Amino acid sequence: MALTAANPTTSVELSYRAFGPTGDAPTVVLLGSLGSDRSMWDPQIAALAAGHEVLAVELRGHGESPAPAGDYTVAELAGDVLALLDRLGRDAVHLVGLSLGGAVAQRIAAYHPTRVHTLTLLCTAAKFGTPQTWLDRAATVRAEGTGSLAEAVVGRWFTAGLAARDPELAARSRAMVTATPDAGYAACCVALAHWDGRPDLARITAPTLVIAGAQDPATTPDDMRRLAAGIANSVLHVLDPAAHLANVEQAGQVSALITAHIADRRERAAAFEQGMRMRRAVLGDAHVDRAVAGTTEFTEPFQDFITRTAWGDVWSRPGLDQHTRRLLTLAVLTAVGNTHELDMHIRAALRAGLEPAELAEVFLHTAVYAGVPNSNLAFGLGKAALADGVGSRPADDTAAGPADEEIHRP
Repeated sequence: MALTAANPTTSVELSYRAFGPTGDAPTVVLLGSLGSDRSMWDPQIAALAAGHEVLAVELRGHGESPAPAGDYTVAELAGDVLALLDRLGRDAVHLVGLSLGGAVAQRIAAYHPTRVHTLTLLCTAAKFGTPQTWLDRAATVRAEGTGSLAEAVVGRWFTAGLAARDPELAARSRAMVTATPDAGYAACCVALAHWDGRPDLARITAPTLVIAGAQDPATTPDDMRRLAAGIANSVLHVLDPAAHLANVEQAGQVSALITAHIADRRERAAAFEQGMRMRRAVLGDAHVDRAVAGTTEFTEPFQDFITRTAWGDVWSRPGLDQHTRRLLTLAVLTAVGNTHELDMHIRAALRAGLEPAELAEVFLHTAVYAGVPNSNLAFGLGKAALADGVGSRPADDTAAGPADEEIHRP
């Protein structure tokens, strides 16, 4: 398990609670808003814990987590979360963050992409207002305590309609803000004052779900649209009615969106695994190992796409057996004159035990319906492969033909 540990000399041991199954169950990590504790996620925990391990985490300076003296940075808050995952032995997780938790989640996804299967960002931003606003809030809390802000904060958390219908919810929320340690709240305000994640949005590669509240005055739908626009693999949902704690006001819809987002990634992962098995069966381990080893950040999306679609879907369909699909592939590649792909598939077919006589029949048949020149080219490639001894060695032979070195080929 390749973990990317935080600096143990600067990270603090966060308080968290685990729910749901462990073992092979996917892990979902919930990171909350400024001024909250883990109870803000109660509406999601029951829904997600049915099929996932859920870790409801309290950030530094919140709930039962330590509130060390001094100012914090978003990078330090992210390091705390990574240190927790390291202690628990969780290599990669489904990361969910709201507001301040969303900033921390962005930082982790941008700088530690292998630790994030999927990313869900709720009511957050790549940059929160102006630095002075947060520095002023920090000064107020240090002078007057979090209780002095509780009414105003909770006023942004819920729409007026929900607050009127459920005054007990508003009262509990004010008590939660008030209970947040003054030093921790203020230090996190300073972290937001100095944080700007906009330059790093393009670094985020995890499939990302972005959820906004239509009535959120703190991180508006426009803020969320800009966030989603900066993350390549993202989708945006605007929930109405909902203010800053959209996960509470639209609890069922938020839980359903997160569950579907995680399930989509799991389905893609299953398709990739099936595709990789089929790809190896058809092309051989040696070729696939070279392609995987040669994958770069630029070519990785294509490798993922071709493995899931061509190999995990079409080649894996039950309607035709693998032998027939080989022959069809050779015929089509001959017809279109795709030299590199054709050479690769000729050599793969020979290594898999296809008889040279079958190759000849395919190329003759293609000559009738697609033209003699392309068939002549195919015969030439087949002749060269046979002259190289392809097919006379074991199927896992490590020798590569010219096209085998093309890492961008499927």
